[in-house]
Amino acid sequence: MSVFSAPAWDGHELVVFGSDAGTGLRAIIAVHNSSLGPGVGGCRMFPYASDEDALHDVLRLSRGMTYKSALAGLPMGGGKSVIIGDPRRDKTPALMRAMGDFVHAQGGRYVAAEDSGTGVEDLRRMATRTPHVSGIDDNEHGGDPSPSTAYGVFLGIRAAVQHRLGAATTAGLRVAVQGLGHVGYHLARHLREDGAVVYGADVNEANLARAVEALGVLPVAPAEILGLEVDVLAPCAMGAVLNDRSIDTLRAGIVAGAANNQLATVEDCARLQGHGILYCPDFLINAGGIIDVHYQRAGLPAAAKRAHIERISATLAEVLRRADASGQPSNAVAEALAVEYLRGAAPARETTTPLSQAALAATIR
Repeated sequence: MSVFSAPAWDGHELVVFGSDAGTGLRAIIAVHNSSLGPGVGGCRMFPYASDEDALHDVLRLSRGMTYKSALAGLPMGGGKSVIIGDPRRDKTPALMRAMGDFVHAQGGRYVAAEDSGTGVEDLRRMATRTPHVSGIDDNEHGGDPSPSTAYGVFLGIRAAVQHRLGAATTAGLRVAVQGLGHVGYHLARHLREDGAVVYGADVNEANLARAVEALGVLPVAPAEILGLEVDVLAPCAMGAVLNDRSIDTLRAGIVAGAANNQLATVEDCARLQGHGILYCPDFLINAGGIIDVHYQRAGLPAAAKRAHIERISATLAEVLRRADASGQPSNAVAEALAVEYLRGAAPARETTTPLSQAALAATIR
């Protein structure tokens, strides 16, 4: 397996493989860009079909984290880690401690946080072996950043609805949420409280049952959720669900969800545009979680964190406006703004106060 010729290789600064025979750990850490600070990103555990699939995922995810932190105005770089294994079967406290040793061996170049297949308790076990872990403080969510991710995505959906439909809220609109785990459940709650009709699907029957009973979500089979006729589709499960096959079946006017790397290829955003579908770049609207992580690390107040997350709306509105004006796909516009920011507006590595929206806007105009 060659890293440098991998399809998702993008000049990453660090890609390192780790294993531990005693616990069965097999993991990869990738740091894409550290211009703004150490590579910060979630530790994902997933039963990848092959080592190549795991490498592809960690390379794409770490690249997305670079853009996510840059557009959010955070003093962080882009990093990610993956553990190859089934979290329901293979995860043990010893394995997570071994992952902590692996993270620690990178000397702070990578800082781990929660992701699919890992939770706050897993990160706390890693933290017994390394200080380079975030998202474990006793904040209003017990350290869990997923409610903040959901809040940012909800605000992104509202901004997209305003842009496309001229509506101030989602009241009366139909929204399909694919995946009702940590983030998807909280997103569905925000939408229901806002008056939206929410359809939901999850391969985990317990997740779906909870959302149906507690929130009044209308259940849909996982195989049918993408093609549902709705106003908004919110992918909140795994990535690459938007591809040359699935896009032809979509019947939503807006796609805005929490999943990372929703586009299977860079061409898929243009395919969505060609179908008249408004796409909200995932790395822009799902930044609430990494903003939460930053505020936990810096010890900054919850009110300031919430205000920072709420800036996602203005940034998305600017991206959509520019995409309309230029005719370019929204994903390309958002990436170009992030790259421009990385090249010309890197703050000092030790900075702990996020850039203001005005300062960020000044760097991307």
